[in-house]
Amino acid sequence: MGHLIEIRDMYKIYAQGEEPVHALDGVSVTVDTGEFVAIMGASGSGKSTLLNILGCLDTPTRGSYLLDGIEVARRSRRELASIRNKKLGFVFQNFNLLPRMSAVEQVELPDLYLGRLSRHARRARAKELLARVGLGSRGSHSPAELSGGQQQRVAIARALMNEPPVLFADEPTGNLDTKSSVEIMELFTQLSAEGITIVMVTHEDDIAAYARRHLVMKDGKLVKDVTTP
Repeated sequence: MGHLIEIRDMYKIYAQGEEPVHALDGVSVTVDTGEFVAIMGASGSGKSTLLNILGCLDTPTRGSYLLDGIEVARRSRRELASIRNKKLGFVFQNFNLLPRMSAVEQVELPDLYLGRLSRHARRARAKELLARVGLGSRGSHSPAELSGGQQQRVAIARALMNEPPVLFADEPTGNLDTKSSVEIMELFTQLSAEGITIVMVTHEDDIAAYARRHLVMKDGKLVKDVTTP
C-alpha cells in the first residue's frame, strides 16, 4: 500500500530582493494513514509553508507531491480547490466560523459545495458529527453563543463533513485556554485512533506531545523526524 502523503525534493522559493528565499529547501517526507503528526519549528522555519502545500493551499516551486497516490504539485487552483473539498479537512487557529450561521449549518457547508448528499442526509450527518465532538445539544447556537473551545469543536466537525482521509490543523489551540486546549487535543487523539490522519502545525511542546510523530523544520529544511512508540 502506498503512503497517503509523499513529498519528494520539495522547494518553495520566493524572490525577495537580490537573494531568493528558500521557504522550503529540498524537503522529502511521507505520512501514512492514521498517523498523528506535529510539524514544529521557529517562526520562519518553513512549517506553515509546508502545511499550505500539503493542504493544497499553495504549490511548490519544484518537487513532487503525491496525495493518496495522485500527483498534485502541478495542479491548477481550480483543481486544487476540488481536491481540498473531496480529500482534506482544515482546522484553523481562529476557527473561521461564519457569524450568522448556526453550528449545524456551519458543519453542513462542505457538503453544500460538494453536493454529495440530499438535504435531509446532510442535516443528519451534521447533527451526528456535532454529537461526535460533544456538541449534540448545541446545533442551533451561533458562534457568539459558544465558547472558544466549543467553536473549535464545530470547526472540527465541519472539517470531517466530507469524510476526508486527512485533517490539517494550523495552531488549533492557539486561541484557547489550557482546559479547552486539552479537550481539543484529546478529541484529535480520539479521531487519530479511529484512523483519521492528522497533520498539525504547533509551536507549543505540550500540544505537540499529543502527536506520536514530530517533524521539526529549520531554515526550510526538515531537520528532525521522530516517532514515539
